[in-house]
Amino acid sequence: MTRNHVSQQANNLDTLTFEERMALGAENALLCMGVTEGDRVFILTDYARENIARQVAAGALARHASVTVRFLESYGKRPLTAFPDEMRQDMLNAHPTVTYYIGTGQPGEIAFRIPLLPFLVNELKVRHGHMIGIDNTLMTEGMCADYDEVYSKTHEIYDIVEHARTIHVTSEKGSDVTATFHPDWKWVPCDGRYHEQGKWGNLPEGEVYTAPATVDGVLVCDVLGDYFSEKYGVLKNPLTIHVKDGYITAVSCEDAEIAQDVHDYLFSSPNGNRAGEFAIGTLTSLKRLVGNLLQDEKMPGLHVAFGNPYPEFTGADWDASTHVDVIPSKCTIEVDGRVIMRDGQFTV
Repeated sequence: MTRNHVSQQANNLDTLTFEERMALGAENALLCMGVTEGDRVFILTDYARENIARQVAAGALARHASVTVRFLESYGKRPLTAFPDEMRQDMLNAHPTVTYYIGTGQPGEIAFRIPLLPFLVNELKVRHGHMIGIDNTLMTEGMCADYDEVYSKTHEIYDIVEHARTIHVTSEKGSDVTATFHPDWKWVPCDGRYHEQGKWGNLPEGEVYTAPATVDGVLVCDVLGDYFSEKYGVLKNPLTIHVKDGYITAVSCEDAEIAQDVHDYLFSSPNGNRAGEFAIGTLTSLKRLVGNLLQDEKMPGLHVAFGNPYPEFTGADWDASTHVDVIPSKCTIEVDGRVIMRDGQFTV
């Protein structure tokens, strides 16, 4: 399937069956990584997402690439809270050029995935598609986007924020935060096109992110990351987070158990309550929150993550063993006083 054909299908989704959308999603996953007959593809999956992994594997084989599939469950009882030596060795032996993580997330597994990413992209120099939390909804929505459009919009926003000093964000539900940025820390454009070795992205894709220097204010959030995404989905009552000098000072919600659950996890390790990511979603075809962080963070708007700032990619000078995203909805975003989004719609 050519890129033009894929774009045509993406712009006519209403005419496609569920099966055709699933196939289109798998095709986009391969196009994003530029898979060809010369590639060695390694897919790390789990029993729950085997159906999606098989579709991606079949598409890679149809391109005459070699394919290796391994299941997380074969490396130990889940949750896997450390990077297994056997998994590391299997990947070294396969000598892949392209890797995919196609699986569910479980509590504590972020501790294994954080060292996995730099191993893949910095040591093995693969092109990596990270699809943590992928499901059929995401395959038939976010993965069916026109990724030429995603690429264009992502770089348009990247060009605006790359040298930003201050970004102010408000939202319909009451978010009001201001972030400042370190001149030496990098913004990263996640444009859905990873055709060079050592490049990676989350799929579905479409965002620009960095590690902020400071964040101050209030975030009123509808979706949470890590294992909270699958556990809670779209929150019935939003979670409110107060932040001062980049650190969470309070967490509250009408559902007190959720607030306590999130608070305890964020404060469970050093820097877990520190703002490590400040990002703007650029996947403009998305129109609704579905309760899955992997897709919802790509919605046009803001998401902030507390914990690990991906120092290998942003240049941040600190680290953390956890990483939890939070998503406010229908945001208005000002970059150094210039409004680039109003109520969840880009104005540029």
